[in-house]
Amino acid sequence: MKRYLHNINTAIEAVFANKFRSILTALGIIFGVAAVIAMMAIGNGAQKEILDQIKMVGVNNIVVSAKLPDTQENDQQDEEEDQTEKKKKFSPGLTLDDVESIAGIVPGIERISPEVVYNSFVVKDGKRKSAKFSGVTPAFFQVFNLELQQGEMFNERQLEAGQPVCIIGPGIRARFFPKENPIGKKIKCGNLWLTVVGELKARYFSKDASKSLGVSEFNNTVFVPIKTILLRYRDRSLVTRAIINRRNDNTKKNKNYNQLDKIIVQMQNSDQLAASADIIKRLLYRRHVQQEDFEIKIPELLLKQQQRTKDIFNIVLGAIASISLIVGGIGIMNIMLASVMERIREIGVRMAIGARRNDIIFQFVAEATIISITGGFIGVVLGVIIAEVITKVTGILTIVSPMSILVSFGVSASVGIIFGLMPARKAAKQDPVTSLRHD
Repeated sequence: MKRYLHNINTAIEAVFANKFRSILTALGIIFGVAAVIAMMAIGNGAQKEILDQIKMVGVNNIVVSAKLPDTQENDQQDEEEDQTEKKKKFSPGLTLDDVESIAGIVPGIERISPEVVYNSFVVKDGKRKSAKFSGVTPAFFQVFNLELQQGEMFNERQLEAGQPVCIIGPGIRARFFPKENPIGKKIKCGNLWLTVVGELKARYFSKDASKSLGVSEFNNTVFVPIKTILLRYRDRSLVTRAIINRRNDNTKKNKNYNQLDKIIVQMQNSDQLAASADIIKRLLYRRHVQQEDFEIKIPELLLKQQQRTKDIFNIVLGAIASISLIVGGIGIMNIMLASVMERIREIGVRMAIGARRNDIIFQFVAEATIISITGGFIGVVLGVIIAEVITKVTGILTIVSPMSILVSFGVSASVGIIFGLMPARKAAKQDPVTSLRHD
């Protein structure tokens, strides 16, 4: 035991005796470990964001969105009449009848939630704020995992009668009720006075993700029962003289005639998503007289594809960063080989006074290991700092996991042992007599 402690002390003295060389030797390990930790932190952050988004958009959801009329191809050939005459087939758009048809025909549905959204404004005590005005059912909050901060959900009487009640997002609460409890208070949304019965917990979702995944922004939205918005505010599906005149006037673009903006279908199993989406597409295509005036998205599948892309990207980044560790190990080996050549006389003296070959091997391996472990420790600290800087400067979420620290630190120690072994064995093979004669 004393022999090993003596060898370790000798290795430590050799490292401190050549500080500059030891620092240069450790640089490869330092930057390699720092790069690995930073890259793994970026990967962990990206994975957490994807999982949070999956939770926000709901699990196993199919989002059916209405297309605006000016984005559709409405002109089609009427095969039963003159081939040169074109007619426009009028689709009813997304309606509550579509919701009933989907619920009655498509198997394996867990929940189905219609939604109609208007851009409006909220007024209270002289304060005004633009906001989303959304008609939903209680299933909407279950589908998107939205929880109430306080208050209660819409009850059956409020839903069936279309009563003027609402649930507000935290953004509306912060603007109009900063110092008071909003429950039971009234606000004006558009031309409707609504009684607040509930407040949602804060949920944050980027605008880009919201648009690409077909998910509404919740924090600055006023939610009301869907029949309230259709009966008391506006129902785009109602046929009026103005709509008929606009339909007959080819010079005017049609406005949005869809009764609903979205239908969110939540399936029981993720295996059913693709097949169910195809059934829904065929069903709506028939109901809308062969007009594809709707768009179907599966947010979970989009997110999983995005996750796979990020995983591949993170693997590539991790592999590139890991090369730095290998380069650092090669640097250790080269410096240690040069050190052996410089210290041949020292090796000869030690062997002449009784040191064995194993002692020489242990000493040089210990030197390489000390350098790599020290470099690994510094690299860990530097990697954590780099991850924090990335988050603050770029806004990219980074998460440094204990596993990444253990792995990178363990690899750095292994690199010292593996790449220090060859120079150590070369030192141990030196002939004592020849070594003593070396100048």
